[in-house]
Amino acid sequence: MRLITVATCNLNQWALDFKGNLERIIESIKIAKSKGAIYRLGPELEIPGYGCEDHFYEQDTMLHSWQSLMALLKDPELTRDIIVDVGMPVLHKNVRYNCRVILSDQRIVMICPKKALAMDGNYRENRWFTPWLKSRTTEIFPLPKVIADIVGQTTCVIGDAIIATRDTAIANETCEELFLPNSPHIEMGLDGVEMIANGSGSHHQLRKLKQRVDLITSATSKSGGIYLYANQQGCDGGRLYFDGCCMIMVNGECVAQGSQFSLVDVEVITATIDLDEVRSARASFMSRCAQATLTKEFPRVLCDQHLTTYKGSASQPIPIKYITPAEEIGFGPACWLWDYLRRSGLGGYFLPLSGGADSAATAAIVAIMCQLVVLDAGKGNRQVIADAQRIAGAGPDYIPTNAKEFASRIFYTAYLGTKNSSDETRKRAAEIAADVGAVHKEVDIEEVTTAFGSMFGQVSKNQPRFKVHGGSNRENLALQNVQARSRMVASYHLASLLLWDHGREGSLLVLGSANCDESLRGYMTKYDCSSADINPIGGISKNDLRIFIEWASRERNIPSIAQVLTATPTAELEPVTKEYVQSDEADMGMTYDELSVFGKLRKIHKCGPVSMYERLVSEWSHLEPPKVAEKVKRFFYYYSINRHKMTTITPSYHAEAYSPDDNRYDHRPFLYNTKWDTQFALIDELVQRWKSNQLKENSDSDSDPSHTNLTPPVMPLGSSTGTLIDRHL
Repeated sequence: MRLITVATCNLNQWALDFKGNLERIIESIKIAKSKGAIYRLGPELEIPGYGCEDHFYEQDTMLHSWQSLMALLKDPELTRDIIVDVGMPVLHKNVRYNCRVILSDQRIVMICPKKALAMDGNYRENRWFTPWLKSRTTEIFPLPKVIADIVGQTTCVIGDAIIATRDTAIANETCEELFLPNSPHIEMGLDGVEMIANGSGSHHQLRKLKQRVDLITSATSKSGGIYLYANQQGCDGGRLYFDGCCMIMVNGECVAQGSQFSLVDVEVITATIDLDEVRSARASFMSRCAQATLTKEFPRVLCDQHLTTYKGSASQPIPIKYITPAEEIGFGPACWLWDYLRRSGLGGYFLPLSGGADSAATAAIVAIMCQLVVLDAGKGNRQVIADAQRIAGAGPDYIPTNAKEFASRIFYTAYLGTKNSSDETRKRAAEIAADVGAVHKEVDIEEVTTAFGSMFGQVSKNQPRFKVHGGSNRENLALQNVQARSRMVASYHLASLLLWDHGREGSLLVLGSANCDESLRGYMTKYDCSSADINPIGGISKNDLRIFIEWASRERNIPSIAQVLTATPTAELEPVTKEYVQSDEADMGMTYDELSVFGKLRKIHKCGPVSMYERLVSEWSHLEPPKVAEKVKRFFYYYSINRHKMTTITPSYHAEAYSPDDNRYDHRPFLYNTKWDTQFALIDELVQRWKSNQLKENSDSDSDPSHTNLTPPVMPLGSSTGTLIDRHL
């Protein structure tokens, strides 16, 4: 057996935190060495942090990155008898590249620029970096003087090449490159590379892990080989949470897997692999061997090290651990909230707790955050304990041992009631707060909203009335909005003063609780209590929140939140009468299930009004085309008139692939022609054509009793029989 021990890691890096990032990198190297690893792989852009965004334009970012690299090279022990693979930006010939820098024995072996940049969804890498498009080409990179002075090395190789040690070949593949149809690992593997190292910055999204695992499995199962995957874990300064789950795979089987959600800042996993197994698998695959002989050779960069040993035993395959979407919603946003809180310097969270499903789910996520803190504190996690002491305003002897007790120090909630609030929601809010351990207040804001009515009386003799009292829709909406906006003002006022009232320094971060579907539909008041500092559920659909609430009530010891599952979703902004109780879905004119479908078709499937109508006519067999047309037009009308609200939406945890978050994930205008003249006219034409066909079929049916009345399908755009030309436009 020729055994090789390798290490990869999850690191909780923070954009521009060069000191903290360097400390975590150094700790990971030391852990890897202590476990006998001869290769250590870290996440993408781990030195400056992945989320620097436009700070990548600054020469300061480049300078501090080189300073960090200098610190790694200056210590003779860090890179001795180990290959250290780190990520950082590099400027070469006045072009900025996203690079892997390979270190060994106080030397830079080579610099590997990323060949394919992530440019969709949440990512805009081509805004700051240029891909290395010169395949199988290397150049000479002159090293900065500060590096040369330390290591006596003036240049190194930069480009698309393979690292050749005395006994194996290693190559890099960075994040996005794994997702390409023709990934670099394919031809590099055919050219003899036995280990691919992928330093990644891959964010959490519900149900995404399986896609990542499938790609890594495929990368090594078709052609054999070793695949190391490193990832960032944590919130590095934005709405994304990087979910870790570093792993090591060999010949299509996992031999080591890191945690997906964790409060641990540095997690290193290792595996010992038998290179003979890789070579045997490849040499026995004769079709692969034939392709390998035709593969054009990559340049080799020598790393004069012997990596293998003949002593020990190889790591055995393990099953991949997956968790349910409900657990993802529980743990992902909870870890994100902890990172955000401990890095904000503030003293806790404030949540307007309405007694409804969304604020209940948000409270449950904070409760899970507290449970994770207590769990890690119990394991002796010094960073978590220190952060908990500082945030809670406690002394050095305090160690959180009870989640509810810890929540009582850092989590405050308030029921902000008006005369339209019900006893049921007030009671539910109090019970949920008690279950999670929050300090709960009940605040009557009726006087505040009444004061706005008095203020309007100074400029008008007219007094607005609710719809149930004979008022117009405009009056009804204005009276609802003033209540919602008053709650936002009250929330920030309470968040500023509650810690002071309890004799503590600092203030609280305000949590929002508008879900993804409501944001998409615009079913919120601009600058109401959905306007907050951050929103942990803003990228999660109502349907997924229901699944999460059921799980959290059962599995996370928060039984009271289960009550919201049977309650009718309502904003409670209008008076209740015998004939009328406000309902969210009735107000919106569409169900949450329908909203989820609209959102996925709009964002993921790139549907405009007409193509959405055509798909839904086929998929919603329970509705006739005129009803489908009505719903599609209603959705796009309200989506477009409310799109401006997304320009002020609270920064939300990204979890759903159809998130409408403005300018980050969803680049669309906010000023629309809300009539959608051309689009809606075509939908009307298609509906009229369907009606004409129905009349014809009914007529045929009357004359021929054997005729079966079938609804003709509306052909999709671009089909051979349903193109725009066929519609005679």
